[in-house]
Amino acid sequence: MWRYRSWDVPQIPAETPQTQKAITKSGLQHLAPPLPALGAPCSEPERQIRSTVDWSESAIYGEHIWFETNVSGDFCYVGEQYCVAKMKSVPRRKCAACKIVVHTPCIEQLEKINFRCKPSFRESGSRNVREPTFVRHHWVHRRRQDGKCRHCGKGFQQKFTFHSKEIVAISCSWCKQAYHSKVSCFMLQQIEEPCSLGAHAAVVIPPTWILRARRPQNTLKASKKKKRASFKRKSSKKGPEEGRWRPFIIRPTPSPLMKPLLVFVNPKSGGNQGAKIIQSFLWYLNPRQVFDLSQGGPKEALEMYRKVHNLRILACGGDGTVGWILSTLDQLRLKPPPPVAILPLGTGNDLARTLNWGGGYTDEPVSKILSHVEEGNVVQLDRWDLRAEPNPEAGPEEREEGATDRLPLDVFNNYFSLGFDAHVTLEFHESREANPEKFNSRFRNKMFYAGTAFSDFLMGSSKDLAKHIRVVCDGTDLTPKIQDLKPQCIVFLNIPRYCAGTMPWGHPGEHHDFEPQRHDDGYLEVIGFTMTSLAALQVGGHGERLTQCREVVLTTSKAIPVQVDGEPCKLTASRIRIALRNQATMVQKAKRRSATPLHSDQQPVPEQLRIQVSRVSMHDYDALHYDKEQLKEASVPLGTVVVPGDSDLELCRAHIERLQQEPEGAGAMSPTCQKLSPKWCFLDATTASRFYRIDRAQEHLNYVTEIAQDEIYILDPELLGASARPDLPTPTSPLPTSPCSPTPR
Repeated sequence: MWRYRSWDVPQIPAETPQTQKAITKSGLQHLAPPLPALGAPCSEPERQIRSTVDWSESAIYGEHIWFETNVSGDFCYVGEQYCVAKMKSVPRRKCAACKIVVHTPCIEQLEKINFRCKPSFRESGSRNVREPTFVRHHWVHRRRQDGKCRHCGKGFQQKFTFHSKEIVAISCSWCKQAYHSKVSCFMLQQIEEPCSLGAHAAVVIPPTWILRARRPQNTLKASKKKKRASFKRKSSKKGPEEGRWRPFIIRPTPSPLMKPLLVFVNPKSGGNQGAKIIQSFLWYLNPRQVFDLSQGGPKEALEMYRKVHNLRILACGGDGTVGWILSTLDQLRLKPPPPVAILPLGTGNDLARTLNWGGGYTDEPVSKILSHVEEGNVVQLDRWDLRAEPNPEAGPEEREEGATDRLPLDVFNNYFSLGFDAHVTLEFHESREANPEKFNSRFRNKMFYAGTAFSDFLMGSSKDLAKHIRVVCDGTDLTPKIQDLKPQCIVFLNIPRYCAGTMPWGHPGEHHDFEPQRHDDGYLEVIGFTMTSLAALQVGGHGERLTQCREVVLTTSKAIPVQVDGEPCKLTASRIRIALRNQATMVQKAKRRSATPLHSDQQPVPEQLRIQVSRVSMHDYDALHYDKEQLKEASVPLGTVVVPGDSDLELCRAHIERLQQEPEGAGAMSPTCQKLSPKWCFLDATTASRFYRIDRAQEHLNYVTEIAQDEIYILDPELLGASARPDLPTPTSPLPTSPCSPTPR
């Protein structure tokens, strides 16, 4: 007979008689008090309030992961009977994994109502041998709930009072299914049913795979048994890392449909984005598959999960974070190596752009990101070895103060460069290390880069670069060609993107001298830049294409600034060899296909679409992006475009920008309408529960029919918001019909 446990049954605070009555009718009133979980130190006087997952042997089963929150409308989860903080000024905390909110002093009161977080592992004790290998729901009461009841299909009545005590829903922290908190919708069988783990079950690592290991007992009998087998163990091929004891072990149950995911987040990337996005992943996934890279790096986690079949990795950070993970995979020699997807949180993100992940994270829902990782295509990425040794032909007088004979990295994924760009980057890094308090915003950083580049241009510090280098590619000496060009910067490029999205190799398809650039062909592109071509990069230009090669020998006769994937140094006169190291397995974001037709009559997509374009201000977007209907009300009609039915957003952008140039007519903007700013972007209005921005670098991956049904919405940061526009009508005045006015709905 199945024995109920406290984490299977919805916990009922005493002040909610309606829910208490519903659960009583379900036959739960006979349940005995649950037994304490194994390993839970009930006698411990004060338990540390954790904001990270505990991987030690003292980890508590069903422990919450707390973050400070400033929400004011959520009633304390323990209920009035157990709440010890009655004042409004008491700080609150929110559990990232199950999203309950309690006063900080009330956290220990959760034990009294027997409410634990969703379990992230299982015990390996003898009495758990017969434990079911499936996951049970983790039911939580909600005073606010989006969506509709899974049983009756009706929406949840939202309570807008700041201290609403009424429970409106019961939802599962794993699969996100929600029911009305009444006996007609939520019944006893829901408690006993196995949980499907929800829409992202293919990437979620079930808690049944993660076992708490028992520390080996050093008894006399055990030691005698070990002595007999000691000779065999000495010949074991296991390394020291694999042989040592760990508090947790992974025992996967492989399935061809699963793509288990490990998420590594660099909280230092992209301002405060990394710290915030960790909380979202803890909600959607098992907390033990989400790792903060500031807590020790990726090695321990990769080592622990190395035997998981079909594993995928999501690197949340800049290109440096991706390189860190790829280098760790090289050290561990995992076979086969797990493919790596990217959530760009840094500033440059050239590798992320190359693999279609965009130039930076804005506000795309984490649920959509997980779907992209699951559906992405596995591709290969060339990685290149860098070996530097002192140039024996250079005299000691050539060594400058502050120069080094070691490169910052011995492998690169994006590029290796020397000259002007490396000098500017080096100046920035040295200034930031000396005065870190002056580099606390992206705007200041960009201003410093611009100032340094301008002063370096005036000084001409890199104008004689060609006189001090010799470049041999695949046995061919390019030095005469370089001396004729007189470049101030030379880049050895592996991927098409460079310097925050520019394409220095360009599109040489019309020329027969060079092949189009690829990141998996085993060739490097060698490009020279003068100051003119460097300036032209930002407006679509390219550098001087020198060659495509498999091996480079670069010799410098004096100390020159160099950078490896953005890591700069001043390298003494050296001989540098570049050769292919290996190929990394990556995940490339796939182009989406429309799953729903444009109209509800299930007709195929027509050859041409006539679509109304409406734009939204940044003010209205920030205030209303969580409410689709209100944001649609606040939108401003821009005009009408006619595009092919299978158009992607890149093509649609050209049609929308053409609205400003067309003579006034059915599809054109009104002459009084504010023109589009250059920074406008598309909004996805259909594939998530709220509006979200689409990165311009990802427009070629999205079809028009996917982000809108009757109307395309775009975000224009320079458009005045609805509340700021002076021409809004009063409630008694007639509604305007000009295309510049808010849409009457």
